[in-house]
Amino acid sequence: MQSTAIRATGAPALTGVGAEYIAYCRRRLTEEYLRKIERCLDALSEDDVWWRQHETDNSIGNLLMHLAGNVRQWIVTGLGGSADIRERQHEFSERNRLPKRLLLERLKDALRQADTVLGRIDAGKLLEMRHIQKYDVTSLDAVSHVVEHFAGHLGQIIYITKLRTGRDLKIYDL
Repeated sequence: MQSTAIRATGAPALTGVGAEYIAYCRRRLTEEYLRKIERCLDALSEDDVWWRQHETDNSIGNLLMHLAGNVRQWIVTGLGGSADIRERQHEFSERNRLPKRLLLERLKDALRQADTVLGRIDAGKLLEMRHIQKYDVTSLDAVSHVVEHFAGHLGQIIYITKLRTGRDLKIYDL
């Protein structure tokens, strides 16, 4: 799988520190983190993507579904105003072994949508309160949550990839 940047075009309406922070979050999600996931998927078979040590563990397939759902719910819906259609429990219970290319396309689609929302944020909305899932958070908190949450699950994906392949994929050289 070839890495492709999925950043939306157009200058953000923010200036100063707010603009720099949002640009950092957009870059992490749509470029850096995505490249690392693509590197992992390139190294894994379809069976590896759905492998789990125990039934209570999450497979990479489930984690990819979960990341797409989280990005959509917190940014696309929570900040962008789209309808919330997330089925969170399904992200973890899916056992139908969707192809890794489909999982990656769904994640890229969620990141594209989120990037568009983040590209339109203005400074006056960063401290605006939002109700997402069961939490009352600022827009800034919502963006930070997604980046932090994504990074945590990315670490799991990298670890599972190393377990399945038995090699160092030079993920942090990307």
